[in-house]
Amino acid sequence: MECNLVFGIRPVAEAVESGKQIEKIYMRKGADGQLMNDLRDLCLRHRLRVQEVPVEKLNRLTKGNHQGVVAQMAAIEYVELQDILERVPDDETPLIVLFDGITDIRNFGGIARSAECAGAHGIITSLKNSAPVNAEAMKASAGALNRIPVCRVGSIRNTIKTLQAEGFRVVAATEHSRKLIYDADFRQPTVIIMGSEEKGISKETLKLCDEQLAIPLIGAIESLNVSAAAAVMLFEVVRQRIGE
Repeated sequence: MECNLVFGIRPVAEAVESGKQIEKIYMRKGADGQLMNDLRDLCLRHRLRVQEVPVEKLNRLTKGNHQGVVAQMAAIEYVELQDILERVPDDETPLIVLFDGITDIRNFGGIARSAECAGAHGIITSLKNSAPVNAEAMKASAGALNRIPVCRVGSIRNTIKTLQAEGFRVVAATEHSRKLIYDADFRQPTVIIMGSEEKGISKETLKLCDEQLAIPLIGAIESLNVSAAAAVMLFEVVRQRIGE
């Protein structure tokens, strides 16, 4: 993992200022001093995720002189939302998957794999409360995260509104809906929202969706794993579009 790390106050600050894509910054709990405080302010201005951890955690991450701070570099190059929209071929109907609070790395990678196989044009995730795209996520995606564009946004709410203004129909996968995925029309520009394992899609996000859809379940267990549910949703889109 160390090849994806930058450590030391000045090297991390330089990485931030140069615009390098950083997944997360780990700082020693209780660390202070002018340089460390300046680095905190710099991270805040760049909207980077900072996690305070015990020094033992930093020592496990690297054997080098970390000075109380280690930055985990992004394993992929993130893109802007407009980049995803502009990359959609003219003869294809746009399909985007949006993550609302998916923090499990393996689920993140698994959904990315299904999305790429289904021909989705991009993944959108939040800057906060989202799984990092690290080596484990890359492995779970079977290489899909090297192929499908991923965008990180500061506001899921504003992003949904932007996509709706662009002509997308935003649908939420939720077991609480009476309408089934097979009764929806996916032959138009579509955003599929998948929520976290524990809480599902937030109420605020659900209110913005054009449609809420459920996957019919026959067994006793009440819900699918989010990665499995995403695959079911995505390949219903494929089924409908192939049949056009």
